[in-house]
Amino acid sequence: MKIAILDDYQNVATSLADWGSLVAEVVVFTEPFADADEVVRSLAGFDVLVAMRERTRFPAEVLERLPDLRLLVSTGPANAAIDLTAAHRLGITVCGTRYESHATIEHTWALILGATRNLVVEAESMRAGGWQVSVGEGLHGRTLGILGLGRVGSGVARIGQAFGMDTIAWLHATAASAHALAGDRQGFAQALARANPRPGARRDRPGLDPLFQPGASGRRRDALAAGSGPARRGAALSAPSPRPRPGQHAHPGAAYRPDRYRACAGRSR
Repeated sequence: MKIAILDDYQNVATSLADWGSLVAEVVVFTEPFADADEVVRSLAGFDVLVAMRERTRFPAEVLERLPDLRLLVSTGPANAAIDLTAAHRLGITVCGTRYESHATIEHTWALILGATRNLVVEAESMRAGGWQVSVGEGLHGRTLGILGLGRVGSGVARIGQAFGMDTIAWLHATAASAHALAGDRQGFAQALARANPRPGARRDRPGLDPLFQPGASGRRRDALAAGSGPARRGAALSAPSPRPRPGQHAHPGAAYRPDRYRACAGRSR
């Protein structure tokens, strides 16, 4: 049996489980695949694939070209990059690991606080022998806009309320508990408009909805560059996809942390 561990860019997967106990050949891929053809060429002959979140996509046209594949495992219970209908049709079993949301919630707040306090620029100034270059801002009394209010969004909202923030949320569905938690349910546009940064900040949002669609990392970078300037505080991006190459970060004041699987953008007013 041949097992492939995908997108282990830190090369740590083999240290986190007892892979040696398996009677199998285990191959680790640390670099991302350029396109679907490279996925098929690289993974031909493997019986089991272990996908690291949505870093590699498995649409029907890819799964159909992997005739030896029998098991596709994803870290986490759901993976939007896998065509489950096609996998079922082809006899490929798809399963996932457990998922704890607290790490993502903590990570989100690390990014929000880092962007609010301008920690990236301040740390770079300190390392270069400089001193404080901006005036720190607080969160108390500001508005936190949350796109989605599931387990992660709800946890983020609770912490925002602990900071004394006015929390609003955009939801796919309504629920009494969500209303009680978020305090206000908003449409997508209204939530973003109310959660703008300081007075005088840009309130237009050209093409913002497509920024959250699959494969939108390029549009996110373009919007980040277009929205830079004194009116914009900055951005905190988690897991740009595909993984950026050296020198590809578009904004010198942006905080990046590529250890989660979704991109989050936080704005505070």
